Amino acid sequence: MSDWKTAFRSFYYEKADPPEDIELPPEETALLVIDIQNTYLETKDDPDEALRWKPFHDRLTGKVIPNTRKLIDLCRDKGVEVVYARIACLKQDGRDRSLSQKKPGFNYLLMPMDREDSLIVPELAPEDDDIVVLKTTDSALTGTNLRLILHNMGIRHVIAAGLFTDQCVSSTVRSLADESFDVVVVEDCCAAATDELHRNELTTINMIYCHVVQLEDIPGFLGS
Repeated sequence: MSDWKTAFRSFYYEKADPPEDIELPPEETALLVIDIQNTYLETKDDPDEALRWKPFHDRLTGKVIPNTRKLIDLCRDKGVEVVYARIACLKQDGRDRSLSQKKPGFNYLLMPMDREDSLIVPELAPEDDDIVVLKTTDSALTGTNLRLILHNMGIRHVIAAGLFTDQCVSSTVRSLADESFDVVVVEDCCAAATDELHRNELTTINMIYCHVVQLEDIPGFLGS
């Protein structure tokens, strides 16, 4: 088991008592897979950019996707609801996107909902009865009915995985916490553009908005 009770401690919590053991009753728990979409598998055309993004792509294909596949399988086996969120606009020109996805640069995300690059990667593709939430901003709760869906299904605990740790994952986790959901973030099922950004954000949100854990911890939380 990992040392999740003492890892990723920020200044605010470096001397705090260890948190209580985590229990995730399967019937009250959902796995939320955030934005692991085809667009992020694409290699940059510019050689320098491709090299700059290589560590991210290596982590995505070598760790995040395989681990998230294991996490999905585990959750399905235990009766945990699997829910997906993905960035996708309803209008072809993206007029329905939030400002955060219209700004020039990396965050300019024009991905019509039926286009191939906006779909969940094939290795993690949703099953027929899975809920998939389309979002046009960072948080999977903002502007969607996800909070209501989770509430209607009796969900109180959310396991979070996905991209990017410091953007859509963090925004979603903060929104869930504000809505009084109990959240765990699976560190080795997430990635940011760099390891520094990834670790810094997890340190920021740990123990106030969520608990940061490892994939190996999850079976114990589910009563395995």
